[in-house]
Amino acid sequence: MHEVSHNTQFRVVGGVPLCGTIVPQGNKNEALPLLAACCLTDEAVILENVPAIEDVLVMETILGDLGVEISRDPDCETTVTIQARNDPKPHLPEETSARLRGSVTLAGPLLARRKRVILPRPGGDRIGRRRLDTHLLALNALGAEIETTPSGYDIRAQELTGADILLDEASVTATENAVCAAALARGETILRNAASEPHVQGLCHLLNQMGARIEGIGSNLLRIQGVEKLHGTRYRIGPDYLEIGSFISLAAVTGGEIVVQGVNWEDLRMIRLVFSRLGIALEQNGGDLKIPKGQTLDIVNDSGGAVPKIDDAPWPGFPADLTSTALVTATQCHGTILIHEKLYESRLFFTDSLISMGARIILCDPHRAVVMGPDRLRGARLASPDIRAGMAMLIAALCAEGPSVIQNVIQIFRGFSDIDHRLQQLGARIERI
Repeated sequence: MHEVSHNTQFRVVGGVPLCGTIVPQGNKNEALPLLAACCLTDEAVILENVPAIEDVLVMETILGDLGVEISRDPDCETTVTIQARNDPKPHLPEETSARLRGSVTLAGPLLARRKRVILPRPGGDRIGRRRLDTHLLALNALGAEIETTPSGYDIRAQELTGADILLDEASVTATENAVCAAALARGETILRNAASEPHVQGLCHLLNQMGARIEGIGSNLLRIQGVEKLHGTRYRIGPDYLEIGSFISLAAVTGGEIVVQGVNWEDLRMIRLVFSRLGIALEQNGGDLKIPKGQTLDIVNDSGGAVPKIDDAPWPGFPADLTSTALVTATQCHGTILIHEKLYESRLFFTDSLISMGARIILCDPHRAVVMGPDRLRGARLASPDIRAGMAMLIAALCAEGPSVIQNVIQIFRGFSDIDHRLQQLGARIERI
């Protein structure tokens, strides 16, 4: 990965159709819990297609601080070997963990391996409150005692024992922590209202390859038979369907034609359906996705001419992390649509920047925005508040008239590998300054 500093900015000149072929990176949201799960065994785990992004580098730094050995294949930077040969330290480093919300996925593996984890309050995107209650509820049900400290949580367990657990929300990371802890618990765990996103499925498949016994993968009810020991394996991370969603938007709003190679079509069913409401038609060619030129970009009204809406929901609903992308796309579509972001109360605040670029958006409240399009956006000076809004701003800048400068682009690099150089291959006029 090319070096990025906190002062790095993008200078973007929009109005150029993006055309060509691109390969999606490995799923960011899958990579982080898989890296954490490697702590469950003292044997080497080889992960392929690990995205070379800032958040992965931070997670690797945390693992290194815990005493875990990490090495990259010299011939392929996306193949990583992780080995927790000795028992990892149970105390997560505060300063590094504060930079990464995904550090919380270490709670379950460390508790299972060490019977203790000292968990600082995790950091990450400033998109609203992100509670840990569901994590604590699940670990407590498995036998953990939890002490709240000024800096976080001290979680201990003499022994983890299987339990019948109903999660109070279908939290992705809480499901991942519960599954990792239950994999080495005594007896059977039934996990109800479990998250079933592709990255949760990927974690479960990795654990089963390591010797775990998990049934119901892809559903909201998981059965985990605890085992005494897990072993090493080799596993390939799937394509990042959120990045693929961004490529769909980029092709459509710039009037270009992009072929995305090696997609998983099952991951894209709801994404395809939602983009079709924005007048975007997609073509399937084997394992490749084509976004052809000449999109109508006509918003499809609901029955009777009612204003349609796009709202996020737990899998297999529309992913919350693509709400920002859908909103920017809608600014270039003919018609009116309601965007309803149900999960995070601060995620839609970036719409102020789009309004300054000429978009017609009514922010009804922290969760809902009405978008009326199309409007030709004007270049502007922007600042990226989080990973997903940062990519949305980049999409806006690439279809805008005139130059834009995007500050704080390290937020974008947290989730998208070398995105400027990869988009340059499609004709994007983007440079680091």
